[in-house]
Amino acid sequence: MISKPLHTPENVDLQDLAQSIKRWAEELGFQQAGITGVNLGDHERRLNDWLARGYHGEMDYMARHGSKRSRPAELVEGTLRVISLRMDYYPDTTPAQAVLDNPQDAYISRYTLGRDYHKLIRKRLTQLVERIETQLPGHQFRVFTDSAPVLERALAQQAGLGWIGKNTMLINPKAGSYFFLAEVYTDLPLPLDPPFTKHHCGSCRACLDICPTQAFVEPGVLDARRCISYLTIELKGAIPEELRPLMGNRVFGCDDCQLICPWNRFSRFTREPDFAPRHRLDSSQLADLFLWSEEEFLKRTEGSAIRRTGYEGWLRNLAVGLGNAPTSEAVINALQQRADHPSPLVREHVAWALAQHPKPKA
Repeated sequence: MISKPLHTPENVDLQDLAQSIKRWAEELGFQQAGITGVNLGDHERRLNDWLARGYHGEMDYMARHGSKRSRPAELVEGTLRVISLRMDYYPDTTPAQAVLDNPQDAYISRYTLGRDYHKLIRKRLTQLVERIETQLPGHQFRVFTDSAPVLERALAQQAGLGWIGKNTMLINPKAGSYFFLAEVYTDLPLPLDPPFTKHHCGSCRACLDICPTQAFVEPGVLDARRCISYLTIELKGAIPEELRPLMGNRVFGCDDCQLICPWNRFSRFTREPDFAPRHRLDSSQLADLFLWSEEEFLKRTEGSAIRRTGYEGWLRNLAVGLGNAPTSEAVINALQQRADHPSPLVREHVAWALAQHPKPKA
């Protein structure tokens, strides 16, 4: 727990220290860092309105911690500043659109093709904190990377890293939106960076129109219950039948609203080897992945965010993809091999998928 703010020695120039923190962050592989306070203003009202409308679906954790998500000093007592950082993740690999255009292939969101980002980013954050402490010991820090009730996009906007676009993603005018966010909460009274106040989406609505399931209620408001990322990762039960045909071959996450964003022409490939695709997950066929045993699934997703959906959810998602794929012997054979799967959830989705393919004429 962070204690009350400690006295800062008079010989320490906090402005210089803030610049050093940003330089150290870049040396550790982050592309940018900014510093903000703990007042998130109107972001809290928007969060509460979104929760009240039930758009979070089964993500109970979004409401579980009350105002701690939008009030950093309530989550970690004594917090005065938040250092917000971003790290590029887009891998130089099979073009995403090429996979989406081949309905026999499995589309997996680009952020999860490599190793799980949590451990790598947490390690870098810890190294950053250690450098700060060598210059100014006695203050305390807590690091987060999608690991606690933190309103990270709001904090990043307040720290000057970009604006929250119509697709609800944080967009940087020089880097697009393919990056992870991370935070350091501290009682160190660092100078604040100006918030990013301009909104550069203009009249563009490409992200809203391309969404396969039309999950955007209005610009900047996402009904997660219709979002493919939610359906394939967060939802634990059956995927609503009316949404299944709209999912295409997207079996873990969805990037459509980012792929279409014109600002992502400024995005850059990641320099992190850990984010490179593993086990050909960037270009595998649905039928091949569907035939993985649970042992194969656990082995090939070790250290991967894909583990989050579990083997049962993995088969559920792939069954939907196979139901949307062109009819072929490989597709039918793969589905039939799971028709009697022990899981009722898997059996239901396999039965639906088989029903999407015309039976051969006698």
